[in-house]
Amino acid sequence: MGLFPLFIKSFKELKNVRCIAVTGFLIAVSMVIEMYSIDLQFVKINFAFLAIAAIGMLFGPSVGLIAGFACDIAGYIAHPSGGFLPAYVIVGGLQGLIYGLCLYHKADSHSIVLVNNLTKKSTDITLYIRAIIARILDVIVINLLIQTKLNLHYHFITAESYGAAIIARTAKNVIELAADIPLLFLILPVILMAYRRIGSARRTVN
Repeated sequence: MGLFPLFIKSFKELKNVRCIAVTGFLIAVSMVIEMYSIDLQFVKINFAFLAIAAIGMLFGPSVGLIAGFACDIAGYIAHPSGGFLPAYVIVGGLQGLIYGLCLYHKADSHSIVLVNNLTKKSTDITLYIRAIIARILDVIVINLLIQTKLNLHYHFITAESYGAAIIARTAKNVIELAADIPLLFLILPVILMAYRRIGSARRTVN
């Protein structure tokens, strides 16, 4: 599927009441997760991105983009600190866009399958590979490049400390990846399976 049809297909998901309900629920979950983080003294780990990743996986880049905007705005309303900066809203949308592009319906085509030579049992690892790519893109594009540049632009860091900030953020995100990727492996398949089962149950009832 081409990029434009992918966006159109994702946008059409908004006609589905279930999409609106699940997206709203996951945005609320993201807000709750955002309130709690693991403080390791030298690094703070937060898993709010998991909800956005799930939205992107289920409903695609268009919904992921909108959900990213909504998460950032709702997060500011719930926990206002400092001035409202629209640039960071765009960053939130881009994060949802990345997960939507990487994960939406990708387990249904172009599958990557591992086969055990002894048992001949096959395992589809497409979603896991896509999850790794999505998280790494999120870390590099959003966390390291865009957010650090914005912090410099808004004078949260100085030009002299920009190089040190990149190094510090890189170390922080490498540490976080060690926890982020296993969580994606654990949570995304469960959410996808539950969503599909609910959909199948509804069709059976109807």
